[in-house]
Amino acid sequence: MWRRGFCSTTSSALNKKWDALVIGGGHNGLTAAAYLAQSGLSVAVLERRHLIGGAAITEELIPGFKFSRCSYLQSLLRPSIIRDLELHRHGLKLLKRSPSSFTPCLDGRYLLLGPDAELNHSEISKFSKQDADAYPRYEDQLEKFCKFMDPLIDSSPPEVHQGVSSFNSRLKHKLQKSEFWAHCLHQSVSMGQQGLVDFMDLLLSPASNVLNRWFESEVLKATLATDAVIGTTGNTQTPGSGYVLLHHVMGETDGERGIWSYVEGGMGSVSMAIGNAAKEAGVTILTDSEVSKLMINDSHTVTGVILADGTQVQSSVVLSNATPYKTFMELVPENILPDDFTRAVKHSDYSSATTKINLAVDKLPNFKSCNLNYPEAGPQHMGTIHIGSERMEEIDTACQESMSGLPSKRPVIEMTIPSVLDKTISPPGKHVINLFIQYTPYKPNDGSWEDPAYRESFAQRCFRLIDEYAPGFSSSVIGYDMLAPPDLERIIGLTGGNIFHGAMGLDSLFLMRPVKGWSNYRTPVRGLYLCGSGAHPGGGVMGAPGRNAARVVIDDIKGNNV
Repeated sequence: MWRRGFCSTTSSALNKKWDALVIGGGHNGLTAAAYLAQSGLSVAVLERRHLIGGAAITEELIPGFKFSRCSYLQSLLRPSIIRDLELHRHGLKLLKRSPSSFTPCLDGRYLLLGPDAELNHSEISKFSKQDADAYPRYEDQLEKFCKFMDPLIDSSPPEVHQGVSSFNSRLKHKLQKSEFWAHCLHQSVSMGQQGLVDFMDLLLSPASNVLNRWFESEVLKATLATDAVIGTTGNTQTPGSGYVLLHHVMGETDGERGIWSYVEGGMGSVSMAIGNAAKEAGVTILTDSEVSKLMINDSHTVTGVILADGTQVQSSVVLSNATPYKTFMELVPENILPDDFTRAVKHSDYSSATTKINLAVDKLPNFKSCNLNYPEAGPQHMGTIHIGSERMEEIDTACQESMSGLPSKRPVIEMTIPSVLDKTISPPGKHVINLFIQYTPYKPNDGSWEDPAYRESFAQRCFRLIDEYAPGFSSSVIGYDMLAPPDLERIIGLTGGNIFHGAMGLDSLFLMRPVKGWSNYRTPVRGLYLCGSGAHPGGGVMGAPGRNAARVVIDDIKGNNV
């Protein structure tokens, strides 16, 4: 179903020289291809797997149950991309969640949060009246910071000039840099000194410090802290983790800031919509077409790619949606890249402590702390359900166990049940459940993820923890699919299992992403560009790296710089 409209490798499609090739049919690669084709270029996307989407995929692994196998929520996809590519016309349908968060407590209490300000005040007041009053101010501050970040996300970083180019190109580059920094200065002045100090405090501080200054309720702080650690190997005390708190309000759904949504048909529908837009623009998308090597001539200029079956595909422009490590350490031939660049890529942080479990269940979990007597799905089932994180200390303990080489004894689990809103992904009366789990080391000291018994033991550990909050949950499981860090690497193509194509620490963002000196999607190989989450602005189903990279390519082609 999810391959409809796309084809496996065909000789007729490959026996020509393309204006641009895109390695990898993830959402960023597809986005880049669509923008390139809209500018009039001939473009082919080469996808290793049998389906497009990368980490934004839907797969029916248990008959009747369609899993968003890796990524599972939508909010970060740039509104301008949705508009430019007319993704709603191409089948994208977003399902808003309200409430958006539910945290059950073992003492019988619970916390619901969402877009409803009155609900938030009422719910937080159960734990702290002071926190209930502070929460709107907290969200307002984060939203103000996000507005400052928006232009940065949608722009190519103002990198130092690279390579040989025409006078007009160099002049245009200088003007663009001047315009960028002038805009940043204007934004900074409008924010004021106190606002800038608060912003820097958020960027540099551990999330625990930020949240402790704002709130006193442990359950509220722990609920918000999960935003700061999700997908990382760090904990709430990691310096810079406060920055990721911005994800709480960074995205939007249909113009509403901070609203995270399910996607009808699963996350594969995002990739399908972008793929359909790309096809309409003239892109050829080929599945089962693994790239094994880049072709690079003696002047260090790309000339195309070699597929795993030996087929050569010609192009003077190649965009890689693979991770930086995969692109530069595996696809680029040896002795091509500068030594300092190679060292920087090789020693970047690709570590992961994330496991994803997708389940088919025969009934909704019944949380003993929240018996609201709804006949089917209640508000507690709508949003992200936080399991095992009632205090920030619990998150930190789980992280420390992983750093010692052991999967967390009481994992931090984010549970979502998209089938309560999306009736297309499960049989009537049954449901799909996603578990995003931390912390699980890539190479545990007490076993191996290749051992079926070890995997089953950890899955049951997670299910038993959920049983503490929703008795009988384990018995509702029909079947499940589990992706530990090595599975995310092998199946999805995420180096180290890192869902962001590399860590999102402050030393790996903006002008430092993927490495210092090469943040503007260009690479030391002329004609080779990076367009995936390993480039600015980073991970998440955002589309910005692909769109921004395409714009750089178009500018380079117009300026005869490739």
